[in-house]
Amino acid sequence: MHAATEKLVRIPVDSGHIEGALVQPLDSQGLVLFAHGSGSSRHSPRNNYVARVLRERGLATLLVDLLTPEEDRAYATRFDIPLLTRRLLEVTDWARRQPATALLPMGYFGASTGAAAALSAAAAQGAGIQAVVSRGGRPDLAPDRDLARVHCPTLLLVGAGDEEVLALNRRAAAHMPGPTTLTVVPHATHLFEEPGTLEAVARLAADWFAQHLPARSAPPSGAQ
Repeated sequence: MHAATEKLVRIPVDSGHIEGALVQPLDSQGLVLFAHGSGSSRHSPRNNYVARVLRERGLATLLVDLLTPEEDRAYATRFDIPLLTRRLLEVTDWARRQPATALLPMGYFGASTGAAAALSAAAAQGAGIQAVVSRGGRPDLAPDRDLARVHCPTLLLVGAGDEEVLALNRRAAAHMPGPTTLTVVPHATHLFEEPGTLEAVARLAADWFAQHLPARSAPPSGAQ
């Protein structure tokens, strides 16, 4: 188990602030930002389980509520992908300004509607995001023009019993030019509640980020 620091963070946004939980193992090799699905929050037990597994692999995690409590009360706002994308980009910029995380390579983990925001944000970030993992995601909610600009390695995890979402992921993957892997998790439905399925998701996600997040960025050198 990696020793880690944990803190609640408040990130300014145009309508106030949003909150997140940043947990950083010592000598973290990367940072994974989580975008949860509609009706969930940064307290999601599933995402928190995945985050714990990532931290055991030496990755820092930031689970954040992309909406303020007032915004989240509006059902339609939970599906406002452009707003969620903009907030994820603001969180990314915030993390790059923090001394503890500024030099860490970054990836996104998106669940359900959060996956659409993660993919759109990755398209906007270009080389700034090194990997994306989607759990039971709705990449179809991201505009095709955004999917066509996702060049980082992307892992789409879908339950074998989640047939409608599986079809949506297959169609979305066809629009993505970067290295994209669609992995079907046996015996799983949309929420990965079946025994062993969430553990499989966490293991696959950890392997993906460990493989695709590069070594820590070097500080600027006057010799360069």
